[in-house]
Amino acid sequence: MHTTHPTPSKEEIALLQPFDRLGLHHIVLVATAEQARRACAELADAQALGFDTESKPTFFKDQVSEGPHIVQLANAHKAWVFQLHDPQCSAMVADLLAHSGITKAGFGLGDDRKRIIAKLGVEPGGVLELNTVFRERGYRKDMGVKGAVAVLFNKRFLKSKKAATSNWANPQLTEAQLVYAANDAYAAFRVFQALKLHQP
Repeated sequence: MHTTHPTPSKEEIALLQPFDRLGLHHIVLVATAEQARRACAELADAQALGFDTESKPTFFKDQVSEGPHIVQLANAHKAWVFQLHDPQCSAMVADLLAHSGITKAGFGLGDDRKRIIAKLGVEPGGVLELNTVFRERGYRKDMGVKGAVAVLFNKRFLKSKKAATSNWANPQLTEAQLVYAANDAYAAFRVFQALKLHQP
């Protein structure tokens, strides 16, 4: 019989101290083929990475997203934010995402997977849906990054609604967008690390 653990409420999470986020000096923007080559060389030996994508929001019913426009990958110290405007950059990201030897951990990745297949033409390999791990450990509803950070670190993960709904297709990303995107992947990696340590 599985024990069911309570998921913290929004009100409970709001009372917690903020989770430490990556600052801009630990975030690498990858937009060109050369930058992608350097980033992929750095990431090639990783065993696991935090993973997420961002797409320009859709505002109408039946409007099809052309995303992802951004792919984020992170380890414990650094995050890489890949823009997908450059075809060579996109191709290198696609190869990295298809590599099943690297675990890519994140939350709510079903949509991301569909969009990656549609836009980049690859099936992401080694993807670990962290919500599934929490469910297996007795948490009933989808945890999401905020709930996971609250449960594992007793901290509040800050997410900017303005950045979340901003235009991720812009050639020039703002600092707020970079921080938002990078920390989604970074928090996922930190949760992945903690879950390996916190045996059920």
